[in-house]
Amino acid sequence: MKLKKKKIAKIIALTALIVLGLATAGLMYLSSLIKNLPSMAEVNDHLLAQSTKIYDRTGEVLLYEIHAAENRTVISFEEIPDYVKEATIAIEDHDFYNHPAFDLKAIIRTIFNNLIHGQSKGASTISQQLAKNAFLSPEKTIKRKLKELALAIQLERRYTKDEILAFYLNQIPYGSNIYGIETAAQTYFAKPAKELDLAEAATLAALIQAPSYYSPWGYHVEELKKRQEFVLDKMFELGFIDAQQKDQAKNTELVFASPSLDAFKAPHFVMEVKEYLDSRYGEEMVQKGGLKVITTLDYGMQKVAETAVAEGAQRNENLYQGKNAALVAQDAKTGQILALVGSRNYSDIENEGNFNVATQGLRQPGSALKPFVYLTALKKGYTPDTILFDVPTEFAANNPICPAIVDFTNEDPACFHPKNFDKRFRGAVDLKNALAQSINVPAVKMLYLAGPDNVLKTLHDFGITTLTDPQRYGLSLVLGGGEGKPIDLVGAYSVLAQEGVRHSQVMILKVEDSNGGTLEEYRNQEHKVIDPLYPRLINNILSDKDLRQSLFSSSLNLTVFPDQEVALKTGTSNDFHDAWALGYTPSLVVGVWAGNNDNAPMQQQAGSILAAVPIWHAFLAEALKNITATETFTRPDSVSAEKPILRGEAVINYQINGIEYPQIHDILYYINKDNPQGPVPQNPQDDPQFQNWEEALMEWLKQNLPDFSRYNQMPPGLTQNPDTGQNSKLEITAFSPNNGDFVTNVINVKATINSDVNLHKIELYFNNQLIDRKSPGSIGIYEYQYQISNQKIELQNSLKIKISDVSGSSAEKEAIVFSQ
Repeated sequence: MKLKKKKIAKIIALTALIVLGLATAGLMYLSSLIKNLPSMAEVNDHLLAQSTKIYDRTGEVLLYEIHAAENRTVISFEEIPDYVKEATIAIEDHDFYNHPAFDLKAIIRTIFNNLIHGQSKGASTISQQLAKNAFLSPEKTIKRKLKELALAIQLERRYTKDEILAFYLNQIPYGSNIYGIETAAQTYFAKPAKELDLAEAATLAALIQAPSYYSPWGYHVEELKKRQEFVLDKMFELGFIDAQQKDQAKNTELVFASPSLDAFKAPHFVMEVKEYLDSRYGEEMVQKGGLKVITTLDYGMQKVAETAVAEGAQRNENLYQGKNAALVAQDAKTGQILALVGSRNYSDIENEGNFNVATQGLRQPGSALKPFVYLTALKKGYTPDTILFDVPTEFAANNPICPAIVDFTNEDPACFHPKNFDKRFRGAVDLKNALAQSINVPAVKMLYLAGPDNVLKTLHDFGITTLTDPQRYGLSLVLGGGEGKPIDLVGAYSVLAQEGVRHSQVMILKVEDSNGGTLEEYRNQEHKVIDPLYPRLINNILSDKDLRQSLFSSSLNLTVFPDQEVALKTGTSNDFHDAWALGYTPSLVVGVWAGNNDNAPMQQQAGSILAAVPIWHAFLAEALKNITATETFTRPDSVSAEKPILRGEAVINYQINGIEYPQIHDILYYINKDNPQGPVPQNPQDDPQFQNWEEALMEWLKQNLPDFSRYNQMPPGLTQNPDTGQNSKLEITAFSPNNGDFVTNVINVKATINSDVNLHKIELYFNNQLIDRKSPGSIGIYEYQYQISNQKIELQNSLKIKISDVSGSSAEKEAIVFSQ
């Protein structure tokens, strides 16, 4: 037993020696740190911070300098209101007057987090924060934490708690270049600190944790308000205020002063860059780390954008009560943002001018989503010539309270029968005109045919990520049923400009540390999201000034630029809340939004052509002056189809015994929406939209086609729907030369064709090249002849004939012939 006790005693003694040795080593290390620390006499004039500078893309125009010099007015402890002191203590260090320079539990917790998770936070007392802000660099290491602790101990030995709190409130940053409580009060509330009320004092205390993030002029004003209320709750818990004071302060409206823009260029763009830098490198590094940031901004282009937005919004306010506008310009080939104006006037706090609509605003795009609906349809097999009938149509299918024959006085929310912007209905219109003229009813039909889920996938692939609730949008999506951000829409249109290639949007070209080392640098990130044919088809439509002529009328000149081909799409949301203009060349995309930040509607029918297009034109007319080379869009390959409705034929004429039997039906009569180029549907009425579309068309034809009674009569001998192809007989009964024949330089081609409905088209291909096309329009037996005399005869050659009739039936034959 005695032996065991001696062994335990030795272990205890050894442990004590180890602990004593570690403690001695730690004290020696702290002592060495203290020897190299500055004296307390330097507390008011020594700071190791270096300013972060944000430049335009040239690296020569300084847009903003963060903490370049301190803007501070020192006041005495007695001049600082008790509310300010108590609010700061409540949120930053509630036990300030009771502990020494440090909080041991918090330090242990921080060291643990640093070792395990590589992060340190939550340990600093007010004394430690003062030491850090006055003397130390922004690095986050244990060594710096120990220096911070050593300085805090020195502070506590030399000064009283009141003096330390006064130093702290006069020293700490409340925002970029805003140091101390007096400057913060003057800057944010335009009053001296001694006049701050409880609500304002709690707000300034809430800023201390992350001044940039919680800035009243930044993106997180709602979060600032929540944190202010948290400060008030803590003050109540600590007995600084009573419940009535707490509730009254929470309900007090905060009125912030307007920010000064004396040394602040492109403020919305800069704040977006700063937000990114803070999130990536931390506020302390951005404030003190001496970073050099080269952005993508073209400052010359930015000034043009700011002028266009300011003048255009002023005009809209005078004419349409639309006080605000935003603009984004992007290099389509790189994804780089060249200009960005988030609101009309950043300093206009009364009208939320600091709110960045370009990057934060969720606005209804209106018709600006239509190109992506039509693109999805083209990918599915529809063509630019596809006929869609623009007639009053009820899209709430099989609903007894929503009759197929539209009653526009029926405003039941369960019904959906959209009107066109100009209140007109045009009857038959092809896809390209429907898109270029932004006609609503065909667009809703196209969304149904393309499939809403397919369209949402296209939008997501093109960079629109805000449309996440398909059930809420339904078929209204194509008219602005969802919401999007202007910068995302510009990105999506850039994919069109680049023929299906998406470039990641960027605002920064390079970030260097204070020693000139590169922290990050621009690398083009791109990927192909769709075959180029479909964007080319859309570009061909949106850049055709003749197609958009009837929509823009007297404003057409605002959409045309000398020596440049420009595509354009506009959009207007319901009740004129949002007006859009999105236009592009192959290398530059520009998007403009006009409206009100509070989402109030504009007046006097202020649609996109009146409110957004003039701003867009004013900017682009200047921006294009720097693009000397003429740019044109790639012309798309032609898209063929056998069915008349997909070829642009609204009426199918059957001719039997010299008598014409014209047929006219809506598109669902001829196609299966999921396979438009496939077989004609046997039972088109099975589609839930068929009855409404067909009845709506027939009603419109009765009112607008004088001789409608002669349409849709059944041709004799056809007992079923002649367009289903069930009774259509089409065949090539003879074709020469025969397969395997030898030919000379002149080839006589003959074919016998038999059709019991009108023969629509004959095409002859030689070595896969179309060399002849005819449209006989006959019925019965047709003898086709063609002489090939100007083609190069290879050793082996392909000869093919293709035929189709008006019902959509087709046939073909091929022969391989050899040179003699």
